[in-house]
This record gives sequence, structure tokens and C-alpha cells, in this order.
Amino acid sequence: MLKDKFQQNIAGKHHPKEKLVKTHCSYCGMQCGMNLRVDTDSNTIIGVEPRYDWPVTRGKMCPKGVTAYQQTNHQDRLLKPLIRDDASKKGTKEGFREASWDEAYDLIARRFKELQAEYGKDTLSVFSGVSMTNEKCYLTGKFARVGLQTRYIDYNGRFCMASAAAGFLRSFGIDRGSTLPWTDIHQTDCLFIAGSNTAECHPTSMFRVWEVQNRGGYLIVVDPRETPIARRADVHLDLRPGTDLALANCMVNLLIQNGHADHEYIANYTSGFEETQEIVKVFTPEYTSEITGVAPEKLIRAAEIFGKAPNAIVMFARGIEQQVKGADNVSAYTNMCLVTGKIGRPKSGVATLTGQGNGQGGREHGQKSDLLPGYRKLTNPKHVQEVCEVWGITPEEMPLPGVSAFEMFELMEQKTIRGMYLLCSNPAVSAPHLNYVRSVLKDLDFMVCADFFLSESAEFADVVLPSVTWSEDEGTVTNLEGRIIKINKAQEPLGESKPDWLIHVELAERLGRGDYFRHLQTASQVADEFRLASKGGYADYYGATWDKIDRQDGVFWPCKDEADTGTPYMFEDHKYFHPDGRAKICALPYRPSAEEPCEEYPLRLTTGRVVYHYLSGNQTRRIPFLRDMCPEPYVEVHPETAQQYGIAHDEVVRLFTRRGECFYKVKVIEAIRKDTVFVPYHYGYEQSVNLLTIAALDPMSRMPEFKVCAAQITKVPAAAKEAAR
Repeated sequence: MLKDKFQQNIAGKHHPKEKLVKTHCSYCGMQCGMNLRVDTDSNTIIGVEPRYDWPVTRGKMCPKGVTAYQQTNHQDRLLKPLIRDDASKKGTKEGFREASWDEAYDLIARRFKELQAEYGKDTLSVFSGVSMTNEKCYLTGKFARVGLQTRYIDYNGRFCMASAAAGFLRSFGIDRGSTLPWTDIHQTDCLFIAGSNTAECHPTSMFRVWEVQNRGGYLIVVDPRETPIARRADVHLDLRPGTDLALANCMVNLLIQNGHADHEYIANYTSGFEETQEIVKVFTPEYTSEITGVAPEKLIRAAEIFGKAPNAIVMFARGIEQQVKGADNVSAYTNMCLVTGKIGRPKSGVATLTGQGNGQGGREHGQKSDLLPGYRKLTNPKHVQEVCEVWGITPEEMPLPGVSAFEMFELMEQKTIRGMYLLCSNPAVSAPHLNYVRSVLKDLDFMVCADFFLSESAEFADVVLPSVTWSEDEGTVTNLEGRIIKINKAQEPLGESKPDWLIHVELAERLGRGDYFRHLQTASQVADEFRLASKGGYADYYGATWDKIDRQDGVFWPCKDEADTGTPYMFEDHKYFHPDGRAKICALPYRPSAEEPCEEYPLRLTTGRVVYHYLSGNQTRRIPFLRDMCPEPYVEVHPETAQQYGIAHDEVVRLFTRRGECFYKVKVIEAIRKDTVFVPYHYGYEQSVNLLTIAALDPMSRMPEFKVCAAQITKVPAAAKEAAR
């Protein structure tokens, strides 16, 4: 095999004092396999090479993955705790001094205790993220509820994966990001991809996408932009942002009307079909075209291809999820598979293209405001009892459910919450309506941030704790398929930085709650307790030991015991997780976006990623190659729209909404709708497009509507253009 010869060739070029550490990328849910190259004399990571033995990506890596190792020994790394002595400088890099861990811990413990003594346990909050291992995510939830004894914990998955979770829970009764393994994708007959710029956001999956077409299969893409994958699609459904629900309902209507519904499957394994059939009748191609802007013939062709395909997979990402009807969109697109019976078997099913590295595992084990480990519910007394037995507390001691991420900011404004412990997240860039969020952060009584760089959010903190990068610790993460994989330690922590799980343990000791954490002194010990806490839950990881993960190249959950090899295919027995054992075909009437265009704000603003950056850019904007390739944001404008406004390519314009304004260079491009503008969201300070986005929340998932709001563009005077540069 060519790849074997290549591996042998590069192996012969390694330095004699160099070792390879098998691991996975730190960025998106693909979790591409890699070997980190480590100089054994200096214990320093010096490079990376792809892993051809990793079945999901087969040696593929993107620009971010190739350079990910450069964050570990970066000159900007935080090496000691920082304490802010000048509160007037909150929101800036100024006013900090280096401190010892003892001084930092003592200050945190004292202030946390003072706030809780005066205002109650729930005056503290934890805002976390899912670019951490399962073990860290698990212990973050335990630390909030047992260490701080507060109800207020939520995570940045509310800005990323919450609508997928809510939609799957409603449709299936369980939330796993993919019902089939990624290694099936290239074998299907039709890929229907909605709201995903896959070629830039998950580029290492593209060889499977292209293979579908190479084999004679079909690719259908739903996106307001003509992205690289949309250009290659057999059908590009170029809808207006925020109109996915109408389009999905049209697909279901056409599938039923044209004889592609599997009525035997529907009768035996689903509920809700009759009500859904009635709801979708109005969504004819002509009516749907009026809402979405997609030509009727395109809608008809897409439904015909999907309906006739022997096997088909529906895939989606943030484009459909980050809306006030994101959960409805997920269930509506899922209806396409349920109505046709294309699920619960190889080469057919539903899959999400996960944005964060542990977007799946991070939401399953206790970081969400209403969930406990194993995807147990805080409102279920039996579930609470099961977790209490592992944690050594009584059900009466378990805090009540809290609120979602953005709603915590609202409670901060109201002074219900006065303190926050922030880790693995950068809401001063990633949250919507940033002028509001930043003012709330600045006004907090006391804020602690754990990070390995001084992020824009860390600049609002009173204490900053230096945490480690992914390559300086070990543990598990769950990739976008639902496959639990192992992250291996390649380098000792830089400076005085510490893993987040260890910070939790040591801080709990200072807070007088050490009895519940003291026994956890290694990542593997946290893993053992975490697996036990998940045992018997919907997301059961108990049988996924580190040895089994290594042996099998990952383990799909649920994995219930030692003999269980995991569950690559969900619903093969056609049994779902609702009380009646059936999947729910959801009847979902169309509703508009929270903010529709008007005379004052006639354009639709949407946001997304570029291939060179990750999330808020806190990591990737520091890597020279990635920064140079895309150093600043821009606004994409259609040529006819640019002509209408009298603006030219590379000209600086003022883009504004009801919440704020930004100044961006224009990229005049035909690959976008005339009524839509697009800005990438990876940039901080006054370049952040989230200064403009709306904080309207999905009523089910509590996801903000990042993907659509009403906007306007104006030309700016020459002086303002120069200032914006």
C-alpha cells in the first residue's frame, strides 16, 4: 500500500531522540488522527504528522490541524496565575500582576465564600466549554453542583450544538450526533447537506463526500452561499437565511406526495405521521419558493433524488441550528429520513457536522443547566438519586436546574448572579449582542477565568488561572460520530499551568469541599468515576475503558459493560427512546425569524467560519500561518447589491444592525444571495460580528439566532475608512 510505504519513509526521517505520541487534533468534531513529534531531550513538541491508521480521516489534516501543535509552546501562553489589582481596567489587558497559585486560590475561595454568604449559594455561576476532555467536562459539572453548590452552570454548546441536541431528543428520545459511523458516508447514494460549509469547516470529510459523486451518487446542498461544496452539488438549494423549516417541510411533502414514503416503516416504528402530513400539505414548491427564494424546480428535483435513492444520509450543521427555530429545523430535516425509512441501517441516517472537538461528549455529562452525567435529567428523581450515590451527596443537596448560557448573562445584569468561573470559552467574542454581554461581564462582582491564553473574555476577570493545552493532558473525547477516542499526553505542562480537572480538585479543597474531590489525583481516576457516573444513563460510557478505546480505535456509545464493543449504528432494532418505543415524526408549522428585513434594515446578515480559524479565534489567530492566511474579517456582498449601494471590492463599509456597528472591507462575490451579507465570526474586539447579532433564543434549545438578523450597509467617509484599516 502506498500509505504504508509513506509511513515507512517518514519514520526513517525521524530524529533518533524523537518520539511519536498518538493522539487527535484539538479542534473540530472530526478529531483527525495525528502523531505529535516530541523531542525527548527537551520534552517539547516539535511537529506533527498525520495518522493513516485512523479510520475516520485516513491521514487527512486541515490547515488548523497541521499547525495545532504550535499553540502548546506559544509565546503568549499563560505560565502563572494573574490577579487584577486595578478593577477600573476590567476589559483590558492592563491591571494584572503575576501571583502564586496559593495566593490566587486563597483570593478565589475568600471572594466566593463572601458572595455566597451574603447572597446565597446560587449567586455563583460556571460558564464552561466543550473543547475539553470528557473527564474535564464531567468534573466541571460536579464542581459546580458539589464544589460550589450552585444551580447555575451552562456551557458554550448553547451557542453551537444545543439545537441538534433538542431536535434529536424530540425525534428519537436520545441525542447522539450521528446515527451511523462516518466510514459509511462515501458508500451512500445521496448526501443531503443543510447549513454546512463542509469544505471549509470539516475539510477532512470531503474525500468521502466527493466519493459519493464519483460512484454515481448525488449531492444536495442547502445554503444561502455558493460555498465550495455547493458549487459541486447536483442541486444547490440557495435559500434565504432563516427559512430552512419551510424548505424541510416542502421536502417531506414532496416525498409523501410522490410515493417515496415507507408506510410500513411509518406504521410500525413511528408516531405523528398523520399530523405532519396535514401540516406539510401547504408547502408546495411554489409556496415554499415564495418563502425561501429557491426555484420550485430545484425543490422538486432535490426531493426526487432523495426519494429514489436506495440509501441516503441527511447531514446538517450550525446553518440550520443557530436560529430561533433551530430545534424545529433539526426535527424537520430528520423527518425526511423517518418518512422514507432511511435510518437505522448502514449507509442511511442522520448526522451532524459538529463544530467543537468534544461537542458531543461535552453536552452529555453534566455541563448543561438541566442535565447530569450520562444525559440524565435533573428533573427526574431516579436520575438524581443515581448520580448522588456516585457523588456521595443526598438528593436534597443536589441543586435545581439552572438556565441557559445567555440567560445567565441576563441574571448577571439583574444581580441574581454576581460571580462567575469561566473556563474553555470566550463569550466576549462568541456570544450574541456583545455590547450587552461585555457590559455585564465588566459589572460582575468577581470573575475567575481559566485559560492558556489571555482571551478577550479573560480580560474581564479578577483572577486568571493558567490551564494546559490538549497535548499536555490525557483523557477521552467523543467525536462527531459518537465515537469515544483517547487524547494522549505529549508534553509536560508549560510553566506553572495545570489541567482544568486538577484546578477543580484543588479549588474544592480551598472551599471546604475537598472530601468530594480529594480522591481524584490523576486523569485516569477522574475517568473511572466519570464512567461510573454515566453507567445506566442514556449516554452510557461505562464499558468504554481506555484499553478498549485503544484496542478498537474508539468505542461508540452506548457501551454498557466490558463485553460490549459499542454501538456504531443507532436504531438497528428500530427501537427508539421515547416511552412508546417509536420515533416521533414532528408536525412543525413554519414561523419567521425573530428579526425580518424591513425598509430600515433590508439585508439579512449571516455568519460562519473560514477554513483557517476556529471558533472565537483565541487559538488560531495566534498561529502565524493561519493569521496570515486570513488576518481580518470581511463582509461578502453580491455584485448587484454592491452596485446598488455604490460600494466596491476592498472598500471599507459600515455594517450595522439594531445592536451595533462594525467596519469591514467588502468582498464582492457572486457566491451569495443578493439579499444576504456574510461575515466570518472568528475575530475579537471591534471586529467581532457578534456586536451585530441578535440574542433571540430558540424556545426549546435556548440557542441564539446567530445565523440571521436584519442589517444595513452604508458607505463611510475616507477618514473613517482609514481608521478602520
